[in-house]
Amino acid sequence: QVQLVESGGGLVQAGGSLRLSCAASGRTFSTYAMGWFRQAPGKERERVASISWMVGRTSYADSVKGRFTISRDNDKNTVYLQMNSLKPEDTAVYYCAANTGTNWAAPDYWGQGTQVTVSA
Repeated sequence: QVQLVESGGGLVQAGGSLRLSCAASGRTFSTYAMGWFRQAPGKERERVASISWMVGRTSYADSVKGRFTISRDNDKNTVYLQMNSLKPEDTAVYYCAANTGTNWAAPDYWGQGTQVTVSA
């Protein structure tokens, strides 16, 4: 069982930065691929970024490439999402997810979400 707790959301002006954190419980954190998703009002949840558990291979949605960076610290059981050059369209609830496999259609665990609001 893994519990995920996100933090770091808030209100920021366009062009600003935020860093989200996701703290995970459980001693097997390092064996999970980790991902960040987001869901804006009236839109489907989308995967923003992910990082593999073994070699730390990263993947990003086209909409955030070059602006967002995902990283993980297995010693601290934490995954981060550094978000730079934020845009109003980045406004959403951001969720952390843990995945034992490679199919991100159904991660094994979800966090409760943290709100990110980017003002114009």
